[in-house]
Amino acid sequence: MSSQKAHRRRFAKILALAAIVAFAPTLSEAKMPSNLGSRGSRTFSAPPATSTAPMTAAPIQRSIAPAPSAQPQPGFAAPRPSWGNQGPSFGRGLLGGLAGGLLGAGLFGLLTGHGFFGGVEGFASILGLLFQLAVVALLARVAFTWWRNRDAAPAAAGARPQGFSFTGGSGFGVGGFGSGGGARPPRASPMQLAPEDFPAFERLLAQTQDAYSREDSAALQRLATPEMAGYFDEEIASNRRKGVVNRISSVKLLQGDLSEAWREGSDEYATLAMRYSLTDVMEDRASGRIVSGNPSQPTQSTEVWTFRRPAGMGPSAWKLSAIQDAS
Repeated sequence: MSSQKAHRRRFAKILALAAIVAFAPTLSEAKMPSNLGSRGSRTFSAPPATSTAPMTAAPIQRSIAPAPSAQPQPGFAAPRPSWGNQGPSFGRGLLGGLAGGLLGAGLFGLLTGHGFFGGVEGFASILGLLFQLAVVALLARVAFTWWRNRDAAPAAAGARPQGFSFTGGSGFGVGGFGSGGGARPPRASPMQLAPEDFPAFERLLAQTQDAYSREDSAALQRLATPEMAGYFDEEIASNRRKGVVNRISSVKLLQGDLSEAWREGSDEYATLAMRYSLTDVMEDRASGRIVSGNPSQPTQSTEVWTFRRPAGMGPSAWKLSAIQDAS
C-alpha cells in the first residue's frame, strides 16, 4: 500500500508540473503584442545592437511589408546541350563531321567496288572532300550560333530584376512606400534626429501603452500607424473573447538609445532600444480579479520600437510603426 501511495504522489507531482508548463504561455500574455509592424525596406533586417539592447532583436513575424524573395545562389551554370545531342547534325564538332564524311565516302567506294578510298578517286580527292566538309561544318556552326542568339534575345529583353513589390498611393502603403506594384523601394539614406525628437519617443512609449490598456482604438489610431493600430485592435478583440483585459500603468523609461535613423522616399524612420518599467496585469473583465501579473510589483521590459513620420515633419508627427522584443 505504501508503495502505491508513493506512486500516486509521484504521479500527482508530475501532473502538477505538466499543468504549470502547459499554462505558462497563458499566464505570460499580460503584455502588448510585439514582433510585428513595418520598418520600411529594413523590416526583415535586424536593427543594430545598442548598449540598451546588446542582443539581436527578435525578427518581425507579422508585417504588411512583403518578405524579400530568395535570390538564386551563385554557382556554375549547367552546360548547354549541343545541337548535335538533339539529332543528326554538324553540331558534334569539326572532327566528327570530317570523320563522318570520310567514312561515308569510303563506304560508298566499297559498295561500288572501287575499294575503301576508290569512291573519292585517290588521295587528292580525299583532300578535296575534307576541305569541302570543313567549309560546310564551319558554315553550319556559324548559322547555328546566330540562330541560338536570335532566340535568346527576346527572353533576355523580357527579364526584370527581382525586388520588393509595393502597393498603394501616397501616405500609408505597404511599408509606407510610393505607388505602383512591382516598383523598387526608395533608396534609404541616414539622417540625423533633432534633440526634441527623443522626448517624443518617450511620450509615445507611455501614451501608446495607456491607450492599449484603456482599449481606446481612436487614440491608438493617432499614436500608431494604421497597421500597428490594427494589430492592437485584434489583440484587444481576442482579450474580449477570453473575458480578460490587459491593464498597464506606471510606464517609466529607464534607459534608451538610438539604433538607427534613415529616410526613404517621403518617409523618415527611427528605431530606438528602450528599457522601461511598468505594472502589467491581466484582469477578469467581469469581476476585475487579477488573472496574471502582480499589481504591486512593477516589471521591466526591453524592446526595440520603430517610429515613422512624413519627411520634414516635426516631432509630433512620429507614429509607432513596429515593436520587437530585445530581452
